[in-house]
Amino acid sequence: MTSQLIPNAEKEIMQGIDPYYRTALGAAYLGDTLKLIKNIPDESVNLIVTSPPYGLRYKKEYGNADPEVYNHWFMPFAEEFYRVLKPDGSFVLNIGGCWELGKPVRSLYHFELLLNLCKRFCLAQEFVWCKPAAMPSPAQWVTVKRIRVKDAFEYVWWFSKTAYPKADNRKVLQEYTEAMKTLLKRGYRRKDRPSGYRITDWFAKDNKGSIPPNFLVFGSQESNSYYIRMCNQHNIKIHPARFPLRLPKFFIEFLTDKNDLVFDPFAGSNVTGEAAEKSGRRWLAFELIKEYLDGSMFRFDLDQGRLNTL
Repeated sequence: MTSQLIPNAEKEIMQGIDPYYRTALGAAYLGDTLKLIKNIPDESVNLIVTSPPYGLRYKKEYGNADPEVYNHWFMPFAEEFYRVLKPDGSFVLNIGGCWELGKPVRSLYHFELLLNLCKRFCLAQEFVWCKPAAMPSPAQWVTVKRIRVKDAFEYVWWFSKTAYPKADNRKVLQEYTEAMKTLLKRGYRRKDRPSGYRITDWFAKDNKGSIPPNFLVFGSQESNSYYIRMCNQHNIKIHPARFPLRLPKFFIEFLTDKNDLVFDPFAGSNVTGEAAEKSGRRWLAFELIKEYLDGSMFRFDLDQGRLNTL
């Protein structure tokens, strides 16, 4: 694949280090993030979008820290994230919670992490990623004991270095509902709502779409994507904890401009890189497990099912 915009753009960032593979707009690197990130210059990244291993009670094959030590494990990464972000840059973190061992009560590890991160970053806004088709878990409390309902959402926290990061919600407007389209056609009489909210003439202005809420409803997994089919065909392990393409794409388009640099330090199958590439942004991805990067190549070459390492 050859670049149409900025050939070998990552070389200006990761000088002297060969990527595992390269695309038109980005590059993926195999190795320990805390070591690789030392090569990224200060204030050079526009956006970090990532979903690290969660603090789960039961170990996953990709590795994860126990909830009790999760903050100690994560904060060295956070310090590096702060360093490499541009002054108007953002850091978007998707993280799930867990339950106390053997008890039907929630762990607070991710809220402790939130408070620790807020000592370094500004919390620009919190989002909820709703997963309607999530499996009924934890099974012990939901399907066996029947004393809890299933977990069907995760948090997505948007952090920034300053109170005014780069952002433009006009880039992520949603299509108007049929009711709103009708209202725009017939007009709206200004009045006060029972809640005290005052509806003015601006409400009836056609802005070409509605401002999205911080409640994101995306399916959690690909069911029969090209990535999955090609991994199965080539006997490559499918990453078990992928977030949907629409999630990083939303934040990439909301918080960056064309040719900005997007970075995922826990890339997994590199969904963030795919979203950045499709949105015309440069990207960097770091991943510790080789097999996950092998499979991630299929996200970028639909013709041959592979990438040439340039």
